Amino acid sequence: MGTPLGDFVRAKRDSIQPRSLGLPDRGRRRSPGLRRLDLAARAGISVEYLTRIEQGRDRRPSLAVIHALADALSLSPSERDHLRYLAKITGGECTAHSQPVPPTRQVRPSVLETLRLLEPGIAVVTNRLGDILAHTGAYEAVTGASGLLDGDHPNLTRYVFTDPRARTFFTDWDDIADEQAFDLWLGPSVENSEWLTAQLAAAAGPEFTRRRNRHVVPPRGVLRLQHPAGPEIRLRRETLELPSDAQQLVVLLPADEETAQAVDRLRRRPHGRLRAIS
Repeated sequence: MGTPLGDFVRAKRDSIQPRSLGLPDRGRRRSPGLRRLDLAARAGISVEYLTRIEQGRDRRPSLAVIHALADALSLSPSERDHLRYLAKITGGECTAHSQPVPPTRQVRPSVLETLRLLEPGIAVVTNRLGDILAHTGAYEAVTGASGLLDGDHPNLTRYVFTDPRARTFFTDWDDIADEQAFDLWLGPSVENSEWLTAQLAAAAGPEFTRRRNRHVVPPRGVLRLQHPAGPEIRLRRETLELPSDAQQLVVLLPADEETAQAVDRLRRRPHGRLRAIS
């Protein structure tokens, strides 16, 4: 049985063309990408050891080996962070847990006060599972008509993968789906991530499972929304991490003048004020 760490290393190895690393093309192979022999040589480890890591038979590689693999695979800074995180959870530091459970939905009063100060801006408090925990009135004005905020406990990840309206609302749905699937690896806890993953795997099927297991670190570019009222909205995202709460405060800023005008029109429509969802 594989592990998240082994799956990631194997997926990255398969995605690398040897010539991009200055290695000779050795002709047609059954599997695409870099050979184990070449990766092991670049990392300074044996082929047998690399095989054990990829197949999940070695769950505790040293930090030196993790860094060597990151160098050998030419990982970006964000991919290196992900590799270290996968090594941590694969090694068991975060896996001694009980029955998977949903995360807390409470937002600290000081975070809610910060959100109030951001009015009339577009801002939302979420966790990495996609739970929408609190938001400004402008966030509701921009997203409410899409169905994203329907129900007592809205969740962006569930909406993206199970609500047909999401594929129209998010102009770049594929990119957003990759983001939400990837963020489950960074959930408030392993227990919480497993809880939502189990739900979505059944409801969303292979589309969700495939994206989650790809381990592709998303670029997170401009967020493009096709509002039901007509205008396309382009938003830049600024994220403030709240590590003690395992939450994020995300501020969405108009990326161009047309978006600023469209958002201003949407704000003038009747909508709610700051809302904390518990």
